[in-house]
Amino acid sequence: MERRLFLKSAMVASSVATAIGAGLLTPSAVFAQKAKFKTLSDTTKSNAASASTGSFKFKAPQIAENGAVVPMEVDASKIDNVSNISLLVHNNQTPLAASFNLSGAIGFVSVRVKMAQTSKIDALVSANGSITKVSKEVKVTIGGCGG
Repeated sequence: MERRLFLKSAMVASSVATAIGAGLLTPSAVFAQKAKFKTLSDTTKSNAASASTGSFKFKAPQIAENGAVVPMEVDASKIDNVSNISLLVHNNQTPLAASFNLSGAIGFVSVRVKMAQTSKIDALVSANGSITKVSKEVKVTIGGCGG
């Protein structure tokens, strides 16, 4: 009985592997989401280039001990009608690290971001149809000694 179960399992596994290899079982929803995220990242990057200087508070450490968890805080609570807060880490593989769509909420976000290396970071705030940004440079070191 175990031999039959083994043979059935082997046949099913080989059929699935063949279908995946032939491209019949590709996770198209995942590929679509990746393309959508890349388009969103590119759009946000172009918005950052044309944004004016913001009057909100952006907190990020000058030196990050661990690039896996870099704390950041955007406080745009004094700005009315904040619709979006985004963080761009320029030297990451995907620059758009976080994007928050806010409707009827106070413009305050506190988040931990993963950074691959030392980079310039743009905090973008969309409010009343205009986009403003504040930029900071965060140095990622091993051990946090600045060296």
